[in-house]
Amino acid sequence: MYFCAMKSTLRIILSLMLAWFSMLPSYAQINTEQVMRVGQNALYFEDYMLSIQYFNRVIEAKPYLAQPYFFRAIAKLNLEDFRGAEEDASKAIELNPFISDAYEVRGVALQNLGRTDDAIADYDKALEQLPDNRQIMFNKAMAQEEVEDYEGAVATYESLLKAHPNFDNGYVGRAKVELAMGDTIAAAADLDHAIELNKNSVNAYVLRASIALRHNNKESFAAALDDMNEAIRLQPKYPGFFINRAFLRYNLDDYFGAMADYDYAITLDPLNPVAYFNRGLLRAEVNDNDKAIQDFTRVLEIDPNDIRSRYNRAMLYRQTRNYTAALDDINYVIQAFPEYSAPLFARFEIYDEMGERKKAIADYDKALALSKEEIAKYDAARELAENSDNTNSDTGSSSAKPNTAAGTSSAKPNSDATTEPGTTTDPSEIFANRFTTLLTIDNDIDEEQEFNNKSIRGRVQDHNVTVATAASFIVSFYSSPTELAPSTYYMQEIDRINSTRQLRMLLQITNAEPAYNDVDVISRHFNSVDYYNSLLATHAPRAIDYFARAMDFFTLRNYEAALADLDAAIAMAPDFTLAYFVRAVTTERQLAATATPDSEATSTETRLAIENRRMTLQKIIADYDKVSEMSPRSPFPYFNKGNLYMEMQDLTSALSAYSKAIELKPDFGEAYYNRGYVYFRLGNREAGSADLSRAGELGIVPSYNLLKRMTR
Repeated sequence: MYFCAMKSTLRIILSLMLAWFSMLPSYAQINTEQVMRVGQNALYFEDYMLSIQYFNRVIEAKPYLAQPYFFRAIAKLNLEDFRGAEEDASKAIELNPFISDAYEVRGVALQNLGRTDDAIADYDKALEQLPDNRQIMFNKAMAQEEVEDYEGAVATYESLLKAHPNFDNGYVGRAKVELAMGDTIAAAADLDHAIELNKNSVNAYVLRASIALRHNNKESFAAALDDMNEAIRLQPKYPGFFINRAFLRYNLDDYFGAMADYDYAITLDPLNPVAYFNRGLLRAEVNDNDKAIQDFTRVLEIDPNDIRSRYNRAMLYRQTRNYTAALDDINYVIQAFPEYSAPLFARFEIYDEMGERKKAIADYDKALALSKEEIAKYDAARELAENSDNTNSDTGSSSAKPNTAAGTSSAKPNSDATTEPGTTTDPSEIFANRFTTLLTIDNDIDEEQEFNNKSIRGRVQDHNVTVATAASFIVSFYSSPTELAPSTYYMQEIDRINSTRQLRMLLQITNAEPAYNDVDVISRHFNSVDYYNSLLATHAPRAIDYFARAMDFFTLRNYEAALADLDAAIAMAPDFTLAYFVRAVTTERQLAATATPDSEATSTETRLAIENRRMTLQKIIADYDKVSEMSPRSPFPYFNKGNLYMEMQDLTSALSAYSKAIELKPDFGEAYYNRGYVYFRLGNREAGSADLSRAGELGIVPSYNLLKRMTR
């Protein structure tokens, strides 16, 4: 089936190539520089499948170039085709061994393939050319930690922090390594410093909470709760945080708060077994047995091998006198743990209550014999622990260091880690404690590899973004509706064109354009370009036909060709309002996808690049002004101008533009959101809070998170 799918995909890609041939006079005449630029445009806007098609074309025409292999490796990396990314990065290095970023990309791919030692070697190779590069050193340290080279990782972090002392994530990474080495004091100090540098460091709060939780007392639980509250404030949609906060609330005697957190964790992740298991335990504690049974049953639907849920459901079935079901579950537990006495004692009690005296006595005798052996083992383990030199000082009962996931049939209790000195040695109690203790989710902090080269576009650019304003609006054939915004906004000019049915597809105004990673969609627009090529070559040209082909080129990220067609459409129809708007958006997209001036460029080159950028921004604003002149009731050119002014750091003009957009469209949630952000930038907290609150009312979900961050 896999190979059939591969063949089908290859056939589609081949059809795309044929469409390209129809657009070009001959294969030899392909403008590889232009195709490379278009491919980079697609890569920048996260259209990875589309970008790969363009890079394929360049590679076919000029297989000796390193760049298309390098950029294709980036696209494959974002599509999680790590093997393909490694192969392309290797080819780029073979063709040009001085591309330091290719070593970095290959290192990330190798790390994801589990070849961490090879990844470290690539990071070292990149560091030969860029010895103080923050991102590469950070990636190398994470790789060293992964192979348990903790001393090497600490040394790399020390070099990293010496060169970049304000890099908060470096302190978090080093703290993680220090915890693995057992140095909680150094780890806590690093986390405190990371939070001083960045109050919004989720990873630092989560890791610091895990350290406090190890101390297993009310004071430490309260401190951990404060940190988990901060983590949830910053990342409110991660169910594991609510599960862990529920654990803390329960230990601080906040039963209802714990239950509310488990309920919300299940809302966020309806297939989370730990949330169901813990909620089942809490319900059983207050004798809400039927609902507790439902929760344990739900865990077993997700993971039929979960022994803890089997054990607890068996106990509840016994309490509700459903002995047949209780026997089924306890037999499963006994089969998984035949060497333990506790489940046999439990079955003895079930048989006894059922009146099965002979079976009950047999179980009791066998359980008693196993119990004596277990007590001897526990006593020996305790004596060994008391005589050791503070060995495993952080290891205690399950409540001191909770298990990280629901148990499986292979997860057997360790006799040397089930009890602390001074606690019970009753094997049944020890077994029950292990199987009836609240669980937590392992707080694996979300460390992402960082990337050095600004050409590495797409999602990787957003890993460290803390605040994102609402994007500019574009005209598109596609949009990504959400539950709160199921339809796009109305724009009069779009409605007029759609009503004429002169375009092959309907247009819409949106700022949530999807990525074009469907080869059928890509093929559709290549074919559409071919159609308009033929139409314009054989019929009298019309402005609408140039505009239509421009929209196809825009969709395919060929902004240069789109702009040429939009210029032609406007020359033929100077009152073509929508063409001005699309030209402004296209020019803005082309500018965004253009690399910023290189730090190693000469001062003259830098000045020229900055001046060209300034002139381009003025052209974009002029086009938006033209749209406003011809369509004075449209809010979208004002909103987009606000975004441009904000990029230019002209916050006063941005504020004015957003205000005008709101005046024209009083329910313009995105405008309230961005204006609120600008108000905060200008120090007007009251006005900023009011705007973000209004944006939230209008369905802009990130408003509330931004409001919390800005008003802390």
